[in-house]
Amino acid sequence: MLIRKQFKFEGAHIVRNCSSQRCRENIHGHSYIVEVFISSDTLDKGYMVMDFCRLDKVKEWIESFDHSYSLWQQETPDLKDFIYRYNRRVAEIPISPSAEGYALMFAYVIDKILQQTDRVNGEGNIQLFSVRVHETATGYAEAFREDLKLVKFQMKDIHFSEGITADWKSTDWWEKLLME
Repeated sequence: MLIRKQFKFEGAHIVRNCSSQRCRENIHGHSYIVEVFISSDTLDKGYMVMDFCRLDKVKEWIESFDHSYSLWQQETPDLKDFIYRYNRRVAEIPISPSAEGYALMFAYVIDKILQQTDRVNGEGNIQLFSVRVHETATGYAEAFREDLKLVKFQMKDIHFSEGITADWKSTDWWEKLLME
């Protein structure tokens, strides 16, 4: 069975090396919608794949990008200095922040979060099915579980500024993911 949970965030970025001059040369933002699809081979005691309240860490992860600047790690030192100087919320990430990049990175991290989520109500084999990232009203990218083979980075390559981590209820979940 398959369930879907939707999240939203407002974020800014530059998408280097893309075809569009506007996107590759200018800071701009989007109102993102992120859909997380989770599958299971059985239902829990409440006849659910899993209770949506169990996705609290997934929600915290996605909200880390809300009103944040997604900074590609390969940007120039000058731009990095500027972004950190004038932004409190910065997510420095190992992928260019395209919809495809976000979908793949979100899938990678959410898969790890789900693997570490305790089964407390008879949940079955809960697995990430896919993550769909809508960058505009007319376009999205979707990363499926099998696309995780495209990942060429590790958890330790993702960095959040103090302006983001200070909003987390706890950093324990993130520290646990970094130890993998």
